[in-house]
Amino acid sequence: MSADRPRGAVFLTRALPPEPMAALRESVDLHVNPHDRTPTRAELLAGVHGCDALLSLVTDRIDAEVMDAAPTLRVISNYAVGYDNVDVAAASARGIPVTNTPDVLTHSTADMAFALLLAVARRVVEGHDLVRSRAWRGWEPLQLLGSDVSGATLGLVGLGRIGRAMIPRARGFGMDVVYWNRTRLAAEEEARLGATYAPLDEVLARARFASIHVASTPETHHLIGAEALERLGPGGYLINTARGPIVDEHALVEALERGTIAGAGLDVYEREPELQEGLHDRPNVVLAPHLGSATHETRAAMGMLAAQNLLAALRGERPRHVVNPEVLGGP
Repeated sequence: MSADRPRGAVFLTRALPPEPMAALRESVDLHVNPHDRTPTRAELLAGVHGCDALLSLVTDRIDAEVMDAAPTLRVISNYAVGYDNVDVAAASARGIPVTNTPDVLTHSTADMAFALLLAVARRVVEGHDLVRSRAWRGWEPLQLLGSDVSGATLGLVGLGRIGRAMIPRARGFGMDVVYWNRTRLAAEEEARLGATYAPLDEVLARARFASIHVASTPETHHLIGAEALERLGPGGYLINTARGPIVDEHALVEALERGTIAGAGLDVYEREPELQEGLHDRPNVVLAPHLGSATHETRAAMGMLAAQNLLAALRGERPRHVVNPEVLGGP
């Protein structure tokens, strides 16, 4: 074994694309959940036992119990940008670095957000279902009328990597862009991006399309509730490719049923894979099964980054992306 080859056992909670799987197998003693599903709690605890590293997915709840089941655990590599599925405080208390995979899924997720925006605005899924069911009788002047995207206002709720990536896409459709973010950008950066800052309530009131791009934290839980949806209004559409708990799904169903908003495009849900009762049946909602990063290229790149983060930690090096860098003694 070469000097720079990591030593240790790794538990992977779900098989990844071939490239990161090969990279891991060449470097460590890899143990993979054999089932094509999220491991049960018992399987997760058994799988991580005796391991030095854990490569988890956003569907895995990684808490203190999991960490205590693996006293030799040296790193938790999360295969996602978001890490709300990991108890980072518990990991930090045990000196365990937690890593994530930003950057590589920015454009695929922004593409998905814009795809949902177009689909719900132009009633693409309803039209698809009409034609596929063989019920279409031909062109009609009032059939499935939607809303223009070109020239409309896009409201960005959060302006991280993915939020910023939405701006050139919106610009291609001649849209005005307003944004709210916890930290306002400098005026020069706003001018460069072509985005105007406003408080959240004003962003929602001005936007025809409100697209969510904030992290899921206690502060953003149900950030979009009944009052926010009222501000979006009967001509407005909600797009969510961030995290489900940011939106109060009960309030969203009520808003859709009452015509408080025009529609929604959703890729994430509050209690995945369960949906709030009533969402399944709404014709003015486009529902996708968490496909934001679901391209061959992006999922492979995510896997390679997750593997590189993990292997660096096992070699005693600083991983590229650490969400709790204080455990490594640096910023």
